[in-house]
Amino acid sequence: MSTKDFLEKDYYKVLGVSKTANADEIKKSYRKLARKYHPDANKGDAKAEERFKEISEAYNVLSDPKQRKEYDEARSLFGGGFRRPGQPGAGGQGGFGGFDLGDLFGGGTTAGGQGGQGGLGDILGGVFGRGGTRTTQARPRRGTDVETETTLSFSDSLDGVTVSLRLPAEGPCPTCKGTGAKAGTVPRVCPNCEGTGQESRNLGSFAFSEPCRECRGRGLVVDDPCPVCSGSGRAMSTRTIQARIPAGVADGQRIKLKGKGAPGERGGPAGDLYVRVHVTPHPVFGRSGHNLTVTVPVTFPEATLGAEVKVPAHRGAPVSVRIPAGTPNGRTFRVRGKGVRRSDGTNGDLLVTVAVQVPQHVNGPARKALEDFREATAGQDPREDLLQRARSA
Repeated sequence: MSTKDFLEKDYYKVLGVSKTANADEIKKSYRKLARKYHPDANKGDAKAEERFKEISEAYNVLSDPKQRKEYDEARSLFGGGFRRPGQPGAGGQGGFGGFDLGDLFGGGTTAGGQGGQGGLGDILGGVFGRGGTRTTQARPRRGTDVETETTLSFSDSLDGVTVSLRLPAEGPCPTCKGTGAKAGTVPRVCPNCEGTGQESRNLGSFAFSEPCRECRGRGLVVDDPCPVCSGSGRAMSTRTIQARIPAGVADGQRIKLKGKGAPGERGGPAGDLYVRVHVTPHPVFGRSGHNLTVTVPVTFPEATLGAEVKVPAHRGAPVSVRIPAGTPNGRTFRVRGKGVRRSDGTNGDLLVTVAVQVPQHVNGPARKALEDFREATAGQDPREDLLQRARSA
């Protein structure tokens, strides 16, 4: 049986059985179809004769455990096979990515209308070689992602900053210069794979390559390993990079820096760097989303009679906030545009919360004034409503 038959023909469909059918089910279906399409029962019917040949071919494969195993393994590698020339629909039964077996096996046409010259190995660009043998080529490999963390001041987290980050990196062992062998010795070519780093695994009609078990894909065997890298030829080191942390980053936020991770192999792209940011608290300002927060003390007369007070801003001169008469303790006022910068270039707000300060010591005229005030407001009990709601609850 040819490789093309393995990929192109769905013998289970020909016999009308499932892929999990047992030997008795396959035999029963074959006998039923063979009686129906046998040439003796269909004299002169060319289509019936061709159908009988397909049924016999399918039964010969599926009734033999060894051939059936090889057939299943081969088709599983291609997601169920390819569609036949002229069949519609990639993705249906027998379809795989829109490929046509007429093209794959040398019977297709090029974009210019000329007949295809290559066989399966040519069409797949060297992935599968002549005779169905798979060959493995070293491809570019993307570097791994790296995670680290850094601590910023409150101001740097708001404004953005470039920081130096020391990252672990893997490179050639400095002791053995990457050979993996102890000083004074050299590795030898692996006798199992003859230095290719690959060995073949036979699947009947297919032979697939995989990393050599003897040398683990290196192509070399180290008899006397380097004591520093234990024969791997690789060692850990550190590298320093400059990373830009964007403005407005919050405490605990994870920043992705594309292409700042581990270098790729064989020309592949570098991985990404993920930086967990920690922000030290500010002695004056807090943060709520894109808003800054600040608590400002005011005197009892300012809260009672109203006043205009100066409030610190994170950047620039203090701003003025108007405190209306009768402002209670804990009320918050909003100053537009004095908060954290957003990604669209706009800023959040500054949220100012007032804290009414009660003097610890009052003497002289100030004490007399407060006593007069208490007498003047003796009929006003601020707790009356509270007591009333407590009794009615």
